[in-house]
Amino acid sequence: MTWQDAELAAYLERLGVPGIADVHVHFMAPQVLAKVWAYFDAAGPKLGRPWPIHYRTSDDERVETLRALGVKRFTALSYAHKPGVATFMNDWLTGFAARVPESVHSATFFPEPEAAEYVPAVIAEGARVFKAHLQVGEFAADDPLLDPVWATIEQAQVPVVLHAGSGPMPGPHTGPQGVAHVLERFPELPLVIAHLGMPEVDGFCDLAERYPNVRLDTTMTFVDFFPDRPPVDPQRLLALQDRIVFGSDFPNIPYPYAHQVEALDRLGLGDDWMRAVLWTNGADLLGS
Repeated sequence: MTWQDAELAAYLERLGVPGIADVHVHFMAPQVLAKVWAYFDAAGPKLGRPWPIHYRTSDDERVETLRALGVKRFTALSYAHKPGVATFMNDWLTGFAARVPESVHSATFFPEPEAAEYVPAVIAEGARVFKAHLQVGEFAADDPLLDPVWATIEQAQVPVVLHAGSGPMPGPHTGPQGVAHVLERFPELPLVIAHLGMPEVDGFCDLAERYPNVRLDTTMTFVDFFPDRPPVDPQRLLALQDRIVFGSDFPNIPYPYAHQVEALDRLGLGDDWMRAVLWTNGADLLGS
């Protein structure tokens, strides 16, 4: 039976952690979020299946939900899906970070000439995490227009939550190869590969083992919503304990938040692994 959110507090208390650090939470400008939710409601082609949203409430209500769940630090990810929208999204995210102290100042970018200017500018304004989505944006990680962006981010050591895997549906530029090309040129780049890079988990684990600042987030992995997920060797995740960070995809998930924690607990990798993933690693990355 799926864990319910009310059960989460007792579990965190038993683990002895102060809460959860969630690196994969979405907050967006209202007009952007409305379009995202409409796409989910229509089971758009990049989803591949019906996808009911469990937490369809206002920004303020969703912040209070996270607080009640014990989420102490969280991102507010928005992702530019075409040229010319990143600065608007970043302006809104700057305001959100100012209003919500638990939120990590988040930003986005797109492969466009202007990114060479607005990425360092938003870092100077306090951005501490970026989101980029190769599947939705249909761009390559190694697009030459991103060269100055990767150079700036590598120097500043601001992590990028990067949807690069081919789940839930493949895109023209998804998979580990383009990311590997980027890391060959920017080996200190702080990347967080969303969804463990599903379904190409082994390929992205290879990159985490090879490059010191590559991490993987657990978002929507091992949950019952994907009964047809490819097999993953839990021992690789155990060996990468200090590189795995917790992510949820809140609010755009079709089950209670606690189920993602339950799905990880079912792996049987031990309390130390769960403490590292739910709190320590993410808090170190985002700041506790």
